[in-house]
Amino acid sequence: MRLLSLLALAVLPLAAQADILIGQTAGFTGPVAASVTETTDGAKLYLDSINAAGGINGQTIKLVSLDDKFDPPTAAANAQKLITTDNVLALFLTRGTPHNQAILPLLSTHHVPLIAPSSGAALLHFPVNPWVFNVRATYQREAERAVRHLSLIGIERIGIVQVDDSFGADAVIGANNGLAAVNKTASFSAKFDRAKPDFKEAAHSAVTSNAQAILFLGSGKAVADGIAAIRAAGSKAQFVTLSNNAAQGFVGQLGENARGVMVTQVFPYERSKASKIVTEATQLAKGKTDITPAMMEGFAAAKVLVEGLRRAGPNPTRQKLRDALEGMRKIDIGGLEVSFSPNDHTGLDYTDLSMIGPDGKFMR
Repeated sequence: MRLLSLLALAVLPLAAQADILIGQTAGFTGPVAASVTETTDGAKLYLDSINAAGGINGQTIKLVSLDDKFDPPTAAANAQKLITTDNVLALFLTRGTPHNQAILPLLSTHHVPLIAPSSGAALLHFPVNPWVFNVRATYQREAERAVRHLSLIGIERIGIVQVDDSFGADAVIGANNGLAAVNKTASFSAKFDRAKPDFKEAAHSAVTSNAQAILFLGSGKAVADGIAAIRAAGSKAQFVTLSNNAAQGFVGQLGENARGVMVTQVFPYERSKASKIVTEATQLAKGKTDITPAMMEGFAAAKVLVEGLRRAGPNPTRQKLRDALEGMRKIDIGGLEVSFSPNDHTGLDYTDLSMIGPDGKFMR
């Protein structure tokens, strides 16, 4: 009888291996909700395809996402829970500069990787943090590229409006570097509070300085509201903002002010048929949704995460995943090469410019 019982057990299917838990904290509600949702949807597009094909070494990847309402202390508390209670293998696509800054101490304390933070803050790149693996260019590089482009097309008077936090302070360094490179200074500079934005000063300065272009360093609805306030004051300036606003949801927030706004980009054109990574994302979307720039950020991030998990082996640990990522050299994720090393955790350095067209879509 005991033999029969053992034989019966032998033919039972093996229990499914546990999910690979990946943690995310981001503002799924609040001023950046639209772009956060699109970025996460892009990541899920790829992760779902991997899970449908059997996962990684028989394990499915489960993204555990918590809403921090774009509040840095909440982001830190969420990360603490994900790391210590949910026991995630890694953090992923955490949104916001001060938010990621609040999370950084937890990484070294708990030896947990942060993969593809959804921020181009230089502090995530320099000096190299052994637990942070970026998959995008810095905001400083974007801002400098934008200012140089404006000068190249003959614009002389360039103003700057920045959020008064670590993101604004970081990005404005790139803007000032760009201005210095073309022997210019800002025609005006204005700051606004992230929690309670007020654009009276910025609107007044934009009009009195007769700025021809304004680089707006902020996020989501705050930028849309600021542009509306400056337009209402009578400014005809060209507006430029960074890739943290490269989402279709941001276009909707701009409303009637969307057309002509320039937005820097850190991934290939989402409607390019010549880009392998865009083609792959489009095919996986199967016509159910249009691919957006924010979705491309999430999609590329997911491809790097999956490659790291594959290289970490059948029993991944936080340390094995970290080491696997740092050993990646010239990995093709679809026409883009990603590389990490002990001295460089930037991953990608791609930058481009786009403009919102009359159809509400990004054009390049």
